This record gives sequence, C-alpha cells and structure tokens, in this order.
Amino acid sequence: MPHSLTLTPLPGQYAVCQAEIGEVPEWALGGDLFSVTRTPAELSIVCAEDDVPPGVKAERGWKALRLEGPFEFTLTGVLLAVLSPLADAGIGIFALSTYDTDYVLVKAEHLVMAVAALRGAGHRVAGSE
Repeated sequence: MPHSLTLTPLPGQYAVCQAEIGEVPEWALGGDLFSVTRTPAELSIVCAEDDVPPGVKAERGWKALRLEGPFEFTLTGVLLAVLSPLADAGIGIFALSTYDTDYVLVKAEHLVMAVAALRGAGHRVAGSE
C-alpha cells in the first residue's frame, strides 16, 4: 500500500438515493459522477444532489473525494488507509469503487474535519494546502 495517497475533492454535492427496483431513472444518469447499484432488494443511486427530484428517498449533502489512482487490484489497504483516519475522527463515509480508483463521500459539514484527519494521517488533499 502506498504510504501517502492523494485525494481530490470534486465540485458540487451528491445524494445517496434509494429508488424503486426496475428501470434506472433518467435523472440518475447525469453529471460527472454517478453510480447505480441494483440488488434483488434495492436500487441505490449516487448522483449530483441537484439532479434528484422531489419525493425521492435520499440522503443529501455529501462531498466526494477521489483517490488519485489507478490502483492495481493486488494492492491492499488503499481504502483502509483513508477510512481509518476518518473513522478515528468520528466521520461517517459512503464509499464507491471503480476499476481504477475509489471515491469516498463525507457529509459536507464534516469536510473540513475530514481533510484535517486525512492530512494528519500523511495524505495529501488537493486544493487544501
């Protein structure tokens, strides 16, 4: 695992939504970052907060931090290196993984505290110096 990771905050705010199982709604497919996960029990969507229509069950107010990858699949502990200092600081997260990298979402009101915890653990957060 790399000793120090670089994270980049993404602009805007995100929502974590729960939709009816079925077709993925059009509103979920816009913006620079979106994720759709369907299981037999639920359909979860992460997307730009502004794209979520009224009445959709959603937890709003998330900020996204991109771990600057790519990371080989054999590399272990990448998310742990980020999640441990956040957990130690009492900051809840929502994590997403892609083929090349990971994204960690924290509530907007905890972003300053999250950046401080990550920097304290030796990580670089772009734009926060």
